[in-house]
Amino acid sequence: MTLNQLSSGDLIADRRADYAKMLADGGEPGSAAELMAQALERAPDWAAGWFRLADYEEKSGRKEAAIDALRKTLELSPEDIFGAGLKLALLGAAAMPEQPPSLYVERLFDDYADRFDKALVEKLDYTVPQKLVALIQSHTGGLIFEHVTDLGCGTGLFGERIRDQSQFLEGFDISINMLAKAEAKSTYDRLARADLSLPPETSGIFGNFAPARADLVSAADVLMYLGNLDSVFDITVRLLAADGYFAFSVEDAGDGVDFLLRPSLRYAHSEAYIRGLCAAHGLDLRAIECTVIRMDAGEPVFGILFLARKPA
Repeated sequence: MTLNQLSSGDLIADRRADYAKMLADGGEPGSAAELMAQALERAPDWAAGWFRLADYEEKSGRKEAAIDALRKTLELSPEDIFGAGLKLALLGAAAMPEQPPSLYVERLFDDYADRFDKALVEKLDYTVPQKLVALIQSHTGGLIFEHVTDLGCGTGLFGERIRDQSQFLEGFDISINMLAKAEAKSTYDRLARADLSLPPETSGIFGNFAPARADLVSAADVLMYLGNLDSVFDITVRLLAADGYFAFSVEDAGDGVDFLLRPSLRYAHSEAYIRGLCAAHGLDLRAIECTVIRMDAGEPVFGILFLARKPA
């Protein structure tokens, strides 16, 4: 976060906000909300403060007060760097967005970059990269890919596992801090920033980079940060050479919906929705694997791995 998000600019308001956080962390969200409201009396234009207040109000069971605080957050920060619109949707006060705000996703991963690998692998038992590589290998044997494009590459967890099968490996991510972590591993031949929620022409995937250049495109644990996946499939089809593979994962939404927003602020997608997207974009599904992709609060999170191919 920037300094303006961390601080109200008022020393007394900041101290009250710090005490409010201590109360919330100690299991007293109601008292935290009261103290946070006092802080905001001194700093009424502090968007991050209103977002904190919304969290405390929600945890106190005061849904309408939480909704009011989230609306105030959006009024002060219309670019929605905090994801207030997503929270409003979860509280039933707004329609579910088809995409999260790009600035929210970028900030989320910029803040997460330093602890990303440790948190996912050691604490959440995250297994998507190795399971996705195993799925690719089981259907392609020892095939060496001339050009691999890793969408939403993050710190490079998937790239590390596919490197031995890649003559040229490029990665794209929305977060500059994530890209810096990936670059430090010296795994990729090329890294660049991109926004997968945008159309191909403005996404950052093309420009100076040729279309139809990849014989493998991957998206390991990135589609959860997008709702409607049309833009990703448009990008992928343009990226893939004839007979190229697309390997990706989603959180499993079950039956009856295309996609839904979960309390984690991540999207889940249904198998039927993915099948429809593949058919609409001319991709042949070659493999589907349902599996646990990580743990969350001690409970398994179920996902689906897919391997599709672009016909010659």
